[in-house]
Amino acid sequence: MDIGKSKENWIREEKQAHIHGWDFSHIAGRYEEENDLPWDYAAIIRSYLKDNFCLLDIDTGGGEFLLSLRHPNRRTSATEGYLPNVQLCRETLLPLGIDFREMKDCSQMPFKDSRFDMVINRHGDYCIPELFRVLKKGGLFITEQVGEDNDRDLVELLLPGTPRAFQGLNLLAQRALFEKAGFKILKAEECFRPIRFYDVGALVWFARIIEWEFPGFSVESCLGQLIKAQEILEKNGVIEGTIHRYLIVAKK
Repeated sequence: MDIGKSKENWIREEKQAHIHGWDFSHIAGRYEEENDLPWDYAAIIRSYLKDNFCLLDIDTGGGEFLLSLRHPNRRTSATEGYLPNVQLCRETLLPLGIDFREMKDCSQMPFKDSRFDMVINRHGDYCIPELFRVLKKGGLFITEQVGEDNDRDLVELLLPGTPRAFQGLNLLAQRALFEKAGFKILKAEECFRPIRFYDVGALVWFARIIEWEFPGFSVESCLGQLIKAQEILEKNGVIEGTIHRYLIVAKK
C-alpha cells in the first residue's frame, strides 16, 4: 500500500462529495446496496395507487422517483427541505403543474386537513400525527425507511464509538406508534442486507455524503481507519457492511 498516493486519491474523492438530487452515479460500479431487498417499494405503491388519488411525496429529493410513477400531475404534490434539491424541484416539478412546496419541518406540513388519498415517503422524515391529519379517511401512508442500525459496522470502522443517529427507527417501535395514533397496519416488513464497497475512495465519498451517519468524518481525521479499511479491501476484495430497512403501509 502506498499511503501517500492513497491519501491523495481519498482527498480527491472527499472534495468531489456533492450530489444533485439523490444521484450516486459517481460511485456506480464501485459499490452496491439495495439490490436484494425483499420488497419492491415502487410496485407496492402502484398496487394501491389509483389515477383519481391525490398523492403526496414527502422529501422527494429531486423528484426522480415521483415522476417515475407517472401519476396525473394535477393530483400530485411533493415536498423537499434540502436547499439544492428545493431549487431543482422548483425547476422541474412546478412547470409540470405539480404542487411542490418547500418543507423543512415535517411536524408542520403546509397542507389542509384530509387533503390526500396517499402519502409516500422513502428515506425521509415523517411526523405521525401530521400524516394522520393530512390523510383522508381511508387514506394510505406508504414508507420505506432507513433503520437505526443502518451502516453501523461501517460507522464503527471509520468512527468507532459514534452514537446511532436515529434511535427508535425500527419496525417494532414505529409500528406501535402508528397503531397508537389510530392507523391500521396493512403491511410491515424489516430487513438487514449487505452493502459492499470495492474501493476505499468510494467509501470516502459515501461517508462524506451521508454526514448524519458519519458525523465529523474527514480523510485527515480518519486516516488510520481508512488505512485499516484498505487492508480489509486488499485481504477480502471488498469492504462489506449492513443496511437496515423497514417498510410500512398504514391506513387511516
